[in-house]
Amino acid sequence: MTADTPTLPTVTVDVWSDIACPWCFIGKRKFEAALAAFRERSTAGVEVTYHSYELSPETPVDFDGSELQFLVQHKGIPATEVRAMLGRVTGIAAEVGLSYDFDALQHTNTVLAHQFLHHAREHGVQAQAYERLFQAYFEQGRHVGRVDELAALGAEVGLDPTDIRAALTDGRHLAAVRADQAAAADAGVRGVPHFVIGGRYVVRGAAEPAEFLAALEAATSP
Repeated sequence: MTADTPTLPTVTVDVWSDIACPWCFIGKRKFEAALAAFRERSTAGVEVTYHSYELSPETPVDFDGSELQFLVQHKGIPATEVRAMLGRVTGIAAEVGLSYDFDALQHTNTVLAHQFLHHAREHGVQAQAYERLFQAYFEQGRHVGRVDELAALGAEVGLDPTDIRAALTDGRHLAAVRADQAAAADAGVRGVPHFVIGGRYVVRGAAEPAEFLAALEAATSP
């Protein structure tokens, strides 16, 4: 590199999400499509960090029923509306290559899953853990609110299951989860997914790849 060669920045992408949010997994796929296009045009680095956001912190760890029953009983939405909504979301997910199975889904509290993601970040595999949790929850009917299940999923991305159990049992990452949530509240985040690109450009929801790409390019413009 010569003295006249510009140093390209590393673009930070901060994502607030909840693994129980169907739009967050869809948004992840759309962002990934934009990121692939961006990398064809730019050699700038991109550093993605996932932050905790609980959509329904009052959700029990073990809910004895389907996703439809949960939304009817806990959210008060008529069953006919829930069926239509889940069908629509399943179709949109399929458009980006995801196979949602709401019949198998085990609705649960996600605070332990968020602690697990902070543990994974500490060990350099947060992106892999984030993807694995989404797959487990929306496509495979795994129970991501239990320590043993999270330990098993963590082992699949290279984490020590014994360390995971210890971290989730002693709650060492709970303060980091709460700090993420406080930062979201301070920033006025009211829903997820919520992307902050380059510290300046905000993309809300499961936006189209073009919107993510525009933000990535703006973040690297002189």
